[in-house]
Amino acid sequence: MEEVRVFPLTCAVQNYAWGKVGLDSEVAKLVIGGDPLAVIEVGKHYAELWMGAHPKGDAQIKDNRIAQTTLGQWIAHFPASLGSKVKDTFQGQLPFLLKVLSVNTALSVQAHPNRELAARLHTQFPEHYPDTNHKPEMAIALTRFQGLCGFRPVEEILGFLKSVPEFHALVGNAAAEELRSSMGDAARTSQALKKCFTRMMNCEKKVFVDQLNMLVKRVTEEGAAGKDTSSSNGDLLLRLHSQYPGDIGCFSIYFLNLMDLDAGQAMFLGASEPHAYLYGDCIECMACSDNTVRAGLTPKYIDVNTLCEMLDYSSAPASSKIFPCVQDPSDPCVSLYDPPVPDFTVMRIQVPASVKQYTVAPLDSASIVLVIEGDASAASPAALSDITLRRGTVLFISANESVSLHITSQSGMSMFRACCLL
Repeated sequence: MEEVRVFPLTCAVQNYAWGKVGLDSEVAKLVIGGDPLAVIEVGKHYAELWMGAHPKGDAQIKDNRIAQTTLGQWIAHFPASLGSKVKDTFQGQLPFLLKVLSVNTALSVQAHPNRELAARLHTQFPEHYPDTNHKPEMAIALTRFQGLCGFRPVEEILGFLKSVPEFHALVGNAAAEELRSSMGDAARTSQALKKCFTRMMNCEKKVFVDQLNMLVKRVTEEGAAGKDTSSSNGDLLLRLHSQYPGDIGCFSIYFLNLMDLDAGQAMFLGASEPHAYLYGDCIECMACSDNTVRAGLTPKYIDVNTLCEMLDYSSAPASSKIFPCVQDPSDPCVSLYDPPVPDFTVMRIQVPASVKQYTVAPLDSASIVLVIEGDASAASPAALSDITLRRGTVLFISANESVSLHITSQSGMSMFRACCLL
């Protein structure tokens, strides 16, 4: 029988405690859109949808003509489906994992190791660092999305050291003075920033809990008295403290840029970039790894020393952290988010209402397509029969295969496509 090379997937859902609940979650809405028989539980957290072949969440193949049950098994049988360059470069593995995240409460302050550090951490602490791969990732907002990313400009950090005495107490006079006097010398600034951050992260628990309680009390009282608490980043502080009371991560808001992304805006998180997701729904694409070094806003394993050693201490404004997308020169419906790593590229495909026939172009890479909005009937010589696409449908497309869409929805279509463009 002819081999089916384009097929729909049923993807793994992760019910982490920070996820949005029930049908408030974009993840849950996509799951039920893709499979109307799926059951969404009212009080359950729907945090992540994993679209790929990661061993912790390998997608199920939704085509009973295919003998293999999961995408990972199928790719192992048909590695040519990855595309020749991808197959050779990534040893016959799908190099990326596409996700949807629905964030209700903050995720940990974290960074991901580069390949060299990942290999070392995996050897030393395999229980905490499960593989040897790096984990660059990109978040593209689906709704307004809030996160922390990278160190703020030094002037902003110095401003908080001045206006938030409780923060100053954790960093200490000497380190704060060193940061102030390093202004204008980038190398000295990053050393001073490392010292400030490390001092704060290594504070004795009793000291930082006392300072945090004093700060929360002060900001709460000032807010109740109608005062502006923005010089202490008051609203965000109170929100994070209500989610993670007594957590050192609450102070990270004075070091890291606050990012407010509108739908379609993205941020790229390279190796060693400190970050935390705070609220909202996003598409996330990453190298296929589970290596995360955490340092706060989490009940999980915290590895403060590794984090403080590995971070990129360059400071830059929030605006510089927004990752630009570019128009695909060969297709006006496609915007490309092409990060400076080989493992993945994401395409946002927006087909206007006036277009009823659209071809998902062949690539020299396997790809995964997620439908966000719209309905269509999809035909491909590699599918052998038509596939119905609707909100929540996830499609695996082998390398060098095209898919023709006959669009039936009145308002066009919106899709994301993850691939590897070497």
